[in-house]
Parts: sequence; C-alpha cells; structure tokens
Amino acid sequence: MPGAAPALRVGLVGVGNMGSAMAARLLGLGWPVAVRDIDAQRERDAAALGAAVCATPAELAARSDCAIVCVVDAAQTKTVLFGAGGLMDALGPGAGVLLCPTIAPDETERFARQLARRGVACIDAPMSGGPARARDGTMSLMVACDDAAFERHRALLDALSTKLFRIGTRPGDGARTKLVNNLLAGINLAGACEAMALAERLGLDAARTLDVIEQSSGQSWIASDRLRRALAGNFAAKAHTTLLAKDTRLAVDMAKSAGFAPALGGVAAGQFARACEDGFAGMDDASLLAWLREQQGDR
Repeated sequence: MPGAAPALRVGLVGVGNMGSAMAARLLGLGWPVAVRDIDAQRERDAAALGAAVCATPAELAARSDCAIVCVVDAAQTKTVLFGAGGLMDALGPGAGVLLCPTIAPDETERFARQLARRGVACIDAPMSGGPARARDGTMSLMVACDDAAFERHRALLDALSTKLFRIGTRPGDGARTKLVNNLLAGINLAGACEAMALAERLGLDAARTLDVIEQSSGQSWIASDRLRRALAGNFAAKAHTTLLAKDTRLAVDMAKSAGFAPALGGVAAGQFARACEDGFAGMDDASLLAWLREQQGDR
C-alpha cells in the first residue's frame, strides 16, 4: 500500500520537475530520502521538504538501499551510474537502481548487465504522467525486472505509483513500452497543435474549438494538458520540446530496428526536431503550435 511503512532508504539523483515531485511524494509518506542534483537550487528545494542533500551520487549511494535515477538521457545516466563519484562507487550487492529516464531499450539492457555483474538489481521503470501526478502518486510506472527485485522493491514502487504496470522480467521492455507511449503522445500533440492552427486559420475561436474537441472524438489527454496554456500564450517549459523530440526520435529508431516504419511517428518526430532547430527547444513542447503558426505565416 502507498502508505506502508518505509522498508528502504531511498536516494534520488535528479530532482528536476519529475524527480522533485517524486521526492516530495516519498517524503510526504515518511520515507527517508537523500538527493543529488547538479542544480543547487533544486537541492535546496528538496532539503526544505526534508531530504538529505549529498555532494555526489556515490555519497547518496552510501546512504541508500535503492537509488532512483531521474535524469534526462542515457549519457547522463551512464555518468550517474559509472562516472567518477558515481553510484557504483558505493552501491553494494543487494542494492537496487530504478532507471526512470526515457532512453533506448538497448541502453537499458546494457546498464542492467553492468549492474548485475556487480550484484545490483536494475529495475527498468520509466514513468509517465507529469509532475502533478508524480507528486500525488498517480503517475504511471512501467516496470520490467526479475521477480525477486520487483518484490523487494514493491513497497517503494507502490508508494511512487498507484498506476503500476508490471511489464515483464526482461530489462528494456519498460523502455520499449514507454517509447511506444511517447510516440503516440507526440503524434497526438502534433495533431492537436495542427488542428488548433487550422481552427485559427479558419477564423474559429481556438479555445472554444478545444472545448468541443475535449468533449468529442478528437479528445486526447496531452492536448488538454498542454493546449490550454499554449492558447493563452504561455509556453514556459513544463516539458521541454527537446524531450519529446528526443523521445519520438528514439521511438522511431527503435521501430526501424524492429523492421517497422512508423509513418505518422516519423512526421511527428520530424516536426519536433525542426521546432527545436528553429528556436523552440527550451520552450514547452506545446510550442509546436507557435512553430506551426510560423510555418503557415500566421501571427
């Protein structure tokens, strides 16, 4: 149960939007949490909630039974795990690592093999749902690991998510599931932004059109989550365009390696990539709407 007594000491590397929400969730349930981030302000914010701040991932590992890695990509994950002062400098046999970033499945598999050689359990556990759902424990976790590791970390997983999906025992299958999901999210968001740009070109009130869509067959969660802010001109990043560009690219690459050509996914990935090239990388991923307006010569 989410409110069960903590069974593990938890370390969390990466307390950005999602990581900080996860830390707040665990701290609110009484779990001991140590954190490490390259952003000192993020560390101070976590400390204000009751987290212990560590100078390196290795220091964090020394005071953790399970380390959660919540960084951006595979390169950062590799550094956190195996770089100088990394988790593997101090994690001992029997410890666990939750890998939460959205990365390529083959990278997840490689990390899992390296961790297994040192007696550390790898829990492939990408997440979805955004910071608000991470904070209240309703985000999705897609978990792939061996049965023993799953049971040993079940209380922690339940504390983090009431939407816990046991994908299987093969590391990498969590990553595969997440990329399939994010490819569809990218397609949905790209389509929603295109529909809003079309509504505006037709002289319709875009907000009212979105009202209709949300109660009709065109509704999607990501459109509702993103486009209200976008239509109000608020493109402050809650999920950077670079992230969905990365995730859709990884998904398309994964599909191609499996002999599958995702036509719609390729178009969406291309749009997010071009939006990043055109200056929208640091903005919210719904800034694709602003990019489409520029492409059409609007506004």
